[in-house]
Amino acid sequence: MLKLKDTLTGKLQDFQPLEGNHVRMYACGPTVYDFAHIGNFRTYVYEDILRRWLKFKGYQLTHVMNITDVDDKTIRDSKAKELAQLRAYTERYARCFFEDCMALSIERPDKVVNATDHIPDMVHLIQKLVESGHAYKKDDSYYFKISTYPKYGQLAKLDFDGMKIGASVDIDEYEKEDVRDFALWKAPKDEEPFWDTPIGKGRPGWHIECSAMSMHYLGASFDIHCGAVDNIFPHHENEIAQSECATGKPFVRLWLHGEHLMVNGEKMSKSKGNFFTLRDLLGKGDSPRAIRYTLSSVPYRKPLNFTSESVQQAQSAIGRLEEFLLRFETDTFPEGVNERVEEACRTARDKFVAGLDDDLNTAGALGAIFEFVRQGNTAIGEGSLCQGNVASISTLFDDFQAIFPVLKDPTRQILDSQIEALIAERNQARRERNFKKADEIRDQLLAQGIILEDTRAGLRWKRKE
Repeated sequence: MLKLKDTLTGKLQDFQPLEGNHVRMYACGPTVYDFAHIGNFRTYVYEDILRRWLKFKGYQLTHVMNITDVDDKTIRDSKAKELAQLRAYTERYARCFFEDCMALSIERPDKVVNATDHIPDMVHLIQKLVESGHAYKKDDSYYFKISTYPKYGQLAKLDFDGMKIGASVDIDEYEKEDVRDFALWKAPKDEEPFWDTPIGKGRPGWHIECSAMSMHYLGASFDIHCGAVDNIFPHHENEIAQSECATGKPFVRLWLHGEHLMVNGEKMSKSKGNFFTLRDLLGKGDSPRAIRYTLSSVPYRKPLNFTSESVQQAQSAIGRLEEFLLRFETDTFPEGVNERVEEACRTARDKFVAGLDDDLNTAGALGAIFEFVRQGNTAIGEGSLCQGNVASISTLFDDFQAIFPVLKDPTRQILDSQIEALIAERNQARRERNFKKADEIRDQLLAQGIILEDTRAGLRWKRKE
């Protein structure tokens, strides 16, 4: 049975959906003010594995992901004067995000929803909080009164001794030591987008966005809320408080949070020179399949140290799998069934399933596959793998690829004709001095594993392995 560890209780729990076989899951998506970095993609890869595993287990899944297209960061970086300008700015990075997801074989959630399309939901939620005494108006902004929610701090395990409590704060992100009433709705400022609503002109705070969107699509209570550990406080803590105060119902049954990704043993930072987007890594020649394998090689609740060596090791691991499959698919085997091979295959599958059922223990699941590859290579070398073993082995690797899509899949590759058409479009954009469009096409190709090279003989392209 699938067991998942809940951040709120700290306990490993048997998973059972709230309603029959239907799993309702919400994932905090990207804030689209820049390209997503490799640490972000560790979170999205573990969420993708969870999504794939739930479907593998036979659950009906409704997976909702938000796009944060209005907040402090998007406004700061777009320097928008009108809503249309902000939307145009954020749409570019949202498009790039999903191109990167495609490069990493991350499936698209069932519903992808933009914050700016749900302002009425947020306003309605704020009105309910004001009416019930959990929120108040101050200087044309609205704030949540955390003193009205006694359970505040339970997710982040806050110790309120010595903390700054009670004052209101407008910024979306802050440290645990600054536990204050947080902004639900922000009064308009110069050169900021705003909406004219029944509660006045302004824009939403970050935290109210996810509460409003998740409950709009999944109901007042739902099964799983995903994110990274960085989201625990203040974002998810605030989501719980405002949602439960508005509805009087438990908000989320299970909270899942992915741990930090370190780069070369240190926290990723531009000042340290170890800050990478996926596009940076692809531009260096790293394989998107090896990057995905690296990000999934350590269970999501454990820190992962991302290095060039780990990506190279991942590439070698994928190579070992593909070498075995090449032998398996091209050799001729004698008739009959080797029961030892069948037993090894059953054992590998049982351990693969047990690993993923154990709070997505990806290391255990991968270990089971590689142990079978060792045994399978020995059987092929001895000539003892038989034709009657082929179906079981094929099923094992189909199951593996369904959860860890890192093996070559020609059907997912962009066609040569499509590449040439995009290059021609890029060349035309350059001739028209539309360098922004030309750069976007180059980024699109790079996200799909296509490298453009300028040579004396002209432009050439190649695929990354």
